[in-house]
Amino acid sequence: MRRFLDKTVVIKYGGSAMSTAESRAFAVDAVLLKYIGLRPVIVHGGGPQIGATLERLGKQSTFVDGLRVTDDETMEVVEMVLGGKVNREIVSLVQAGGGRAVGLTGSDGNMLRVTQRLEPDRDLGRVGRVVRVDPAPIVAVASAGFVPVIAPIGVDERGVTHNVNADEAAGAIAAALVAEKLILLTDVEGVKDAEGSLIPVLSAEEARKHIALGAIRGGMIPKVECCIGALEAGVASAHIIDGRIEHALLLEIFTDRGVGTLITR
Repeated sequence: MRRFLDKTVVIKYGGSAMSTAESRAFAVDAVLLKYIGLRPVIVHGGGPQIGATLERLGKQSTFVDGLRVTDDETMEVVEMVLGGKVNREIVSLVQAGGGRAVGLTGSDGNMLRVTQRLEPDRDLGRVGRVVRVDPAPIVAVASAGFVPVIAPIGVDERGVTHNVNADEAAGAIAAALVAEKLILLTDVEGVKDAEGSLIPVLSAEEARKHIALGAIRGGMIPKVECCIGALEAGVASAHIIDGRIEHALLLEIFTDRGVGTLITR
């Protein structure tokens, strides 16, 4: 465990991986990582919670290639749910597990600088693409002994907030921090081959080949590409793991069998 002392681990958590029991176990794992000497940084999603809130308000959710079309009204809900409800819930769970956490959004301190994501013939609204990360707010919080919990809300040069894909935000933050590990918790086993079998270990080059051949497809493609980008930026390893498994974080980091796919340079 000494080799992990003072190493940063960026963990993307949320969305489909979240449930009450799993959230408590995840929070305990994050606290334990902190006690061991790592520096966990949590980046969370919250798509299902945003969708449920919009439904209660009578507003339909629209998606393009997995990205939520975000008009001004939807952005208000995104900021309320991600920056308020979900962020506070995760902070509270970490603190209930014996840790200390501070909630942030990517717009705090202009941490996540974005430009509007433009797609041909498709208007996504206020959906952002990360162009720069200022790690200073994260480093300040972590250096003070707290676990940073970050909502993926970015801000452009005009100060306008944008909805950012949580995987993309986590990868960009891991790259900016030159983290030891980027870990994406999902609701699937990990990366699978064309026959549907789990791939325990995958190099970035092999991952690209699997994508080109169509073995890796659908929603797994942006997750794998996010991991490859982080590795190219200096992150030591990236993991896509099954967040439904209790204590998945600890099993992946500290055991030989792991609970998902390890992607290496």
